[in-house]
Amino acid sequence: MIITVAAEAAVEAAAAVVVVVRVREYDPEKDAEEVAEVERRCEVGPSGKMSLFTDLLGDPLCRIRHSPAYLMLVAEIVEDEAQKGRIVGMIRGCIKTVTCDKKLDRSSSNGARHHLPVYAKVAYILGLRVSPSHRRMGLGLKLVKKMEEWFVQHGADYSYLATENDNHASVNLFTNKCGYSKFRTPSILVRPVFAHRVRLSGQVSIIKLSPSDAEKLYRRRFSTTEFFPRDIDAVLNNNLNLGTFLAVPKDSGYGPDSWPGPEKFLSDRPESWAVLSIWNCNEAWRLELRGASRAKKGLVRTTRLVDRALPWLGVPSFPELFKPFGLHFLYGLGGEGLRATEMIRALCGYAHNMARKHDGCSVVATEVSSQEPLKSGVPHWKRLSCDEDLWCVKRLADEYSDGSLGDWTKSPPGISIFVDPREF
Repeated sequence: MIITVAAEAAVEAAAAVVVVVRVREYDPEKDAEEVAEVERRCEVGPSGKMSLFTDLLGDPLCRIRHSPAYLMLVAEIVEDEAQKGRIVGMIRGCIKTVTCDKKLDRSSSNGARHHLPVYAKVAYILGLRVSPSHRRMGLGLKLVKKMEEWFVQHGADYSYLATENDNHASVNLFTNKCGYSKFRTPSILVRPVFAHRVRLSGQVSIIKLSPSDAEKLYRRRFSTTEFFPRDIDAVLNNNLNLGTFLAVPKDSGYGPDSWPGPEKFLSDRPESWAVLSIWNCNEAWRLELRGASRAKKGLVRTTRLVDRALPWLGVPSFPELFKPFGLHFLYGLGGEGLRATEMIRALCGYAHNMARKHDGCSVVATEVSSQEPLKSGVPHWKRLSCDEDLWCVKRLADEYSDGSLGDWTKSPPGISIFVDPREF
């Protein structure tokens, strides 16, 4: 993908020296070292407090490269336009097609009420960074505007982003200066990976689905869920996808050795079932918690030593988060029936036990709508989780993607939401 994006603007520095700000596309061969340095400068957390940092494992594009279309821009400062600039900021973005609403299928001949997804081309902003020494100069705004120009050029109807509710600088930039509005507040649920195995219910059977069977199941049952990706097949066939797993009651007649395929399953479903997929973020990027006291680190180490020495006790141990660690992300959670939360709980336990086998994987996480009925079935630690992540959205297109929807930015939240693992 070759894209030329360049913009120049004169900026007067505090010392009244006129410099030039140039925004252009990231060049992996020339810019990697400078971009890594800006990332390091932006990793200064609050004094005396613990802060979470991201290690991109030497690949600044790792969180967007799996999307259908993506771009990374850098902002560089130059005092002489003929000279090479110094990178002081960057932004990443990607575009895909997702479900934004549903409409009644009027072509149905059997009289049954069947809904079809309404799709929109949606852009996502992430990884906005500005070096601390060059903030309050409008660089963040300039990067966002140039990224939005690329979104519009590629036909995006909407742009959205995720940020923390208490990140006032980010919320102010996007809502007050860039025209975004607060849209959704999903919950991020995080569970530590213990040294011991989690016991699974003997009343539940878990079946691993092939990518093609998983795609059919998701399209048939969840394609009208908000933010469902139209290219779900690309997600399920990605090398980072560890599999899709279906949980059913033990006495349902379905099992690993008696799987009839998604068509037969959906035409004769058990009274309760649930499904989820697992994405291996561990291989793409890592996290690290910094700023902890020696006492806290010692306590964490002690809990894990006890857990390893006496695994049969099932003692909850705090994960090793004070050095780079990875995570598995659970996505595509869904199901139905009175025992659906029990099925999801079993699937989460299965995912936990899978994560134990991956070196460096310290937590299992998911993100669901705050109104998700299955949320109560997802085991998590409140101290590691976030009750309300903040998603902000902006309409970019002059016309609406589908007349039945209107302006998606003004629509009320649905019960469920599909969080694309490529953007977590």
